[in-house]
Amino acid sequence: MVSINYAFREISCKIVYYGPGLSGKTTNLQYVHDRVPAKSRGDLISLATEADRTLYFDFLPIHVGDIGGFSTKFQLYTVPGQVFYNATRKLVLRGVDGIVFVADSQLAKMDENIESLANMYENLRENDIDVQAMPLVLQYNKRDLPDIASIEELERTINPDGRPYVEASAVKGVGVFDTMKRITKLVLEDTKRKTSGQQPSTPTAIKSSGPSATIDDMLTSSGPVSELRQTAAARSEDGWNTDRHGAGAAAVAVAEPIAASKAGSGPISTSAENSQSSEATIAGAARSTTRSDSAASVVTAQRSTRIRRRQRSLFDRLFGWLFGR
Repeated sequence: MVSINYAFREISCKIVYYGPGLSGKTTNLQYVHDRVPAKSRGDLISLATEADRTLYFDFLPIHVGDIGGFSTKFQLYTVPGQVFYNATRKLVLRGVDGIVFVADSQLAKMDENIESLANMYENLRENDIDVQAMPLVLQYNKRDLPDIASIEELERTINPDGRPYVEASAVKGVGVFDTMKRITKLVLEDTKRKTSGQQPSTPTAIKSSGPSATIDDMLTSSGPVSELRQTAAARSEDGWNTDRHGAGAAAVAVAEPIAASKAGSGPISTSAENSQSSEATIAGAARSTTRSDSAASVVTAQRSTRIRRRQRSLFDRLFGWLFGR
């Protein structure tokens, strides 16, 4: 989810460009870097080999101005296209808010597109990221070259879920900013939906045959990690911690008079009066703990509500500023 740092008053969004080697991922970032004003962007960090292939990843922070007093920044990454750098691919996907899959439109590259897309889904699952809920845009790049697949064939082969797509020629700049605008819009819509407590909608699958069955089989056999289970587990753990601290407070309240007696403040009496006094102390501590827990729960709920409202307000402003809505 988009990161909001209230201490530094900063909104940060991470977008990753994924795809096979030489599909045009780095070209997209280079074009954006060349066209965005210098005051609105950071440096383009690119580590490449002599063959001009990205060795690790490219990173390009873009500042889009202040929204409601918050500095807004989009961080654009690419992953290495080579299969033997899969560990780096997986690492770059951590904390991702949206993905652009850059597909090579050439017919000879179709198998590489399928392999890279399947690898992306696998790495998302291994990072415990919900595949179906992740904002995703496909960019069909190199549309200016001969011997390319038709849009219909690309849709059947690598887009069985009917995700949004953009036709592009990144080397000429065609479709580059359209792609970035589309994924940015999806990410902000997803964030607004999450802050308002709505459930993400599942894309309608498009019936397909042939190579796309490999992707469908992969998703069906493994399946994404359920976000609902993670939320339930987190709530359960928070509840356990609250109960544990509450029990600890009661134990301290009961143990203190006993410890004082052992330290020499007075003998531990076995009389009925002291027994009743101990029972009263336990009951009082339990009532005090219950009241404290109830008050703390109310304060926590109120604070969470205020944070969600503030987040929705911020994203409404950002969304309107970027897309004129």
